[in-house]
Amino acid sequence: QVQLVESGGGLVQAGGSLRLSCTASRRIRGNYGMAWLRQAPGLEREFVAAIRWGSGFTSYADSVKGRFTISRDNAQKTVYLQMNSLKPEDTAVYYCAAGNPLVLGEIYAYDTWGQGTQVTVSS
Repeated sequence: QVQLVESGGGLVQAGGSLRLSCTASRRIRGNYGMAWLRQAPGLEREFVAAIRWGSGFTSYADSVKGRFTISRDNAQKTVYLQMNSLKPEDTAVYYCAAGNPLVLGEIYAYDTWGQGTQVTVSS
């Protein structure tokens, strides 16, 4: 079973940027999706972005489209989330996850999760 470790979270002012990283312990299958999801206090976990590992096809939540970019490095077994123009409402614990979804945005298809990294955006 693959293990995922996130890093890169922190405190940033509104309008600023952060780059999250998630490194897998094993090689990722080409058909897998790798996703970033987040959970804010009192809210359900929501989909943020995902990438099909083999093809590089990406999907984004409407709330982050145009601001966030997901990418991956196959050799390093790492997926990234570049977050620009951050807003206070982006504050959440961000998780990376792996699965074999038919649709990248289906969060329930992701069955392997990292420990999460806190992102806090101040106003």
